[in-house]
Amino acid sequence: MKIIKIFLFLTVLASFGACKLDLANPNAATEADVLTTKDGLLALAKGVEHRFATSTLGVSILTPAVSAREVAATTTFSSLEELEDGGKQLSGENERVSRLFARTMRTKGMAETLLDNVDNVSMLPGTTSALKAHASLYRAMCIGILAYNWEQVPLKNSKNNDAVFVDRITALREAIGQMESALSGIQVTPPSSEFNKTLSDINLENTLKMYIARFALIVGDNDKAIAMADGVDMSATPNYYFFDSQNQNPVFSTVFEGTPQYAPRLDFGLPASLAPDAGDMRVGFYLGGVDKLGNNYHVDSLVAPFFNYAAAGIPVVYPSEANLIKAEAYANKDDFVNAELYLNLVRNKDAASDVLGIGAGLGDTFTANNDKQALLNEIYKNRRIELYLTGLGLEDSRRLGRPAPPVIDTINYNTERNRNFYPYPADERLNNSNTPADPTI
Repeated sequence: MKIIKIFLFLTVLASFGACKLDLANPNAATEADVLTTKDGLLALAKGVEHRFATSTLGVSILTPAVSAREVAATTTFSSLEELEDGGKQLSGENERVSRLFARTMRTKGMAETLLDNVDNVSMLPGTTSALKAHASLYRAMCIGILAYNWEQVPLKNSKNNDAVFVDRITALREAIGQMESALSGIQVTPPSSEFNKTLSDINLENTLKMYIARFALIVGDNDKAIAMADGVDMSATPNYYFFDSQNQNPVFSTVFEGTPQYAPRLDFGLPASLAPDAGDMRVGFYLGGVDKLGNNYHVDSLVAPFFNYAAAGIPVVYPSEANLIKAEAYANKDDFVNAELYLNLVRNKDAASDVLGIGAGLGDTFTANNDKQALLNEIYKNRRIELYLTGLGLEDSRRLGRPAPPVIDTINYNTERNRNFYPYPADERLNNSNTPADPTI
């Protein structure tokens, strides 16, 4: 989506869901202007989109990528060293973990403010349905980020610092229900032209289906995951978060600019037993084939077109995730035939037939010979490669049964992941008495 100039009052919208607006400029828009007018709500919706792209997206990709061993830290910043050490070395005081939580909560609060007010303003039915779908999608995206990384999630932001946490599966189920309602709304009442003039950058129907399918897979609803993934149009024109010289691609700015903070681990950080197949064209799509020593292990260079220049667009969804969702859901149902069918569609896809230009092009047929763990391992490997740097690595590692880090004080940089879940930020614990106890690891 093109990042556009936002009205002056959008600079303060980040505080929605946390505190009242307090503008010093008497000529600037007031909270009432934003929340009680159609133009204000449309601008708020654009602000949600802008904040997610420029503030939340980057940390949601890179922070768990370190913990899931997808990338390595390349500086000696203490916050990055702690993140890379993981285990008991990582506490709620860590700036990277706190930033991930705070930025995600801020965007989530803005989306919730939009949802809380959209029915109070008279608008065209197609504007109302589309605003609800837009806000529901971004709220769900934020709930997903929290659920991928923490055991419990604040379901609804609170201005009083007393948000109630629920277990992550409950949060994901609630998000699924809200997205299903939003999807039904735009199917019955499609987005209006006035909505599309302001916010036509995301295919709402396709993206909602993908997120419902993803969340359904995580919560164990395999049939819903398959049904929703079946509905994803994999040939639809792809949507991107676009950036510019002032709002740079957040992966580019930390991997290439100034003092680089991150670098891809060799072979996507996969263990030798799950190394990419010889001839897998996705390796060259993402990585530069440079084997060099990082702080603690060998790293590669990043060449993927989604990340390698300041204005590079990051895909909103990767259509091939739909086939990987179906492969895993069928494997969970012990349907090896269909699981291998959809897995091999991903393995054999060539770049020319993929709307994002990603293709392994392996041209062979994988079979697990009824070995379920072997099948899940191959699905994990292909998710790790196909969906590289999407923020899903830590969630995938846990869900697909990869080895957990040992509960010991010794630092081991060769573990497949260095945490199961993150500790809760110290600031949240200080201000919100509902903050749960930290996980052991």
